[in-house]
Amino acid sequence: MAARRPRQTNSSNSLTFADLGVPDALNRVLAAAGVDRPFPIQAATLPDALAGRDVLGRGRTGSGKTYAFLLAVLTRLAATATPRRAGRPRALILVPTRELATQIDSVMAPLAQALSLRTMTIFGGVAARPQIAGLRAGVDVLVACPGRLADHVEAGDAHLDAVEITVLDEADHMADLGFLPTVRRLLEQTPRGGQRLLFSATLDAGVDVLVRRFLTDPVVHSVDSTLSPVAAMTHHVLHVHADDRFAVLVELTAAPGRAVVFTRTKQGAKRLTRRLVAAGVTAVELHGNLAQAARTRNLRAFSDGQAHTLVATDIAARGIHIDDVALVVHADPPVEHKAYLHRSGRTARAGAAGTVVTLMTDGQVPEVRELTRKAGVAATTTRLRPGDALLRQLAPGERTLVPPPVPQSAGPRNEAQSAQGGRGRRGAKPTSTASNASVRSVPARSGAAAFSARARPGTRSGGR
Repeated sequence: MAARRPRQTNSSNSLTFADLGVPDALNRVLAAAGVDRPFPIQAATLPDALAGRDVLGRGRTGSGKTYAFLLAVLTRLAATATPRRAGRPRALILVPTRELATQIDSVMAPLAQALSLRTMTIFGGVAARPQIAGLRAGVDVLVACPGRLADHVEAGDAHLDAVEITVLDEADHMADLGFLPTVRRLLEQTPRGGQRLLFSATLDAGVDVLVRRFLTDPVVHSVDSTLSPVAAMTHHVLHVHADDRFAVLVELTAAPGRAVVFTRTKQGAKRLTRRLVAAGVTAVELHGNLAQAARTRNLRAFSDGQAHTLVATDIAARGIHIDDVALVVHADPPVEHKAYLHRSGRTARAGAAGTVVTLMTDGQVPEVRELTRKAGVAATTTRLRPGDALLRQLAPGERTLVPPPVPQSAGPRNEAQSAQGGRGRRGAKPTSTASNASVRSVPARSGAAAFSARARPGTRSGGR
């Protein structure tokens, strides 16, 4: 799935990409995509990366790190013009999630094509045979998740001894997911004298181990503080009664525009998506229990506008870059402040504005206060009920609800089955996708309150 890239115009300087050394062939592609001026992280890191230096770049999510390393990698590969060899990529970009690998490759594709460079992705959850065939055909830039790449290396289908440039993107998240031992084994198989670029929002102990072990005299560029919130992002904490959480959530997500709703657990994401669909919200889910085909299909539905709400675990905080996300809702407040910042970073990207809402019940007051304090966020806290006028300010526009898909069933389903996504007599499952049924407009209060039920917040973190 290729997400449309935002028009990149705001920059802290008057430099152009040409001024930084980006070749004309890439500048034409950037201009066609509306990327006019470099962001600070790009302006800071590109000169050193293009000069062949090892670079450690730190910037908050949404700061433009992807273009920063892609332009450097492609420019340097085109300059050396080393021929492709079977099973031996010339550049390696390691990322923590399948979605991030796919989207980096989609951003890179037109740039690589302009330089006649070949790219491919490797990750788990899909058949290995097409990946093996692609490796054997020869590839210039390989975007890979550590686990599946390690399998190919062990099987002898991939060799890393010809890698000229290695990029570690979202290095701190790879540390959180336990990838560091595998990443270390992979990096040890790349040439010692190769260039290495590491990009991360934070520099935790695990990331620092990689820096000291694999980067040689790196140039450090820290454009944004670890706790630097986005200026165009507004933060709100809605103090609600537990019985009102779902009704408030429906009011927010029934508004026009894209919204990403975060839960702590995979089962929580699945359950909440079914309830939202039953309530008339066009929603899809994204979490680790889905097969890759379902994850791709749901992301495409969200990106294409068939569904306006994506319900996700923290995997999406690092794994997706969808334009024009107006609203992020923490239905379950995250455990760590880093997760709060990465989740929130799905909105207000590339200079756009966005709103972040955290739903907080009485029992969650201390943890949410500590969460926002550590995140360096000045959030406005409001106690409210469904139908409050503030909900229309946070998510403006007319609320619309869509009748949920009707399962193929031989008999009627009772109200409890419908609300919980139960199966009909033939075993048909309700789908968590946008419906083609007619849309109906409803007053915010009546539409949400009609589907109010006690929400069951997640109790553990780290659902993938």
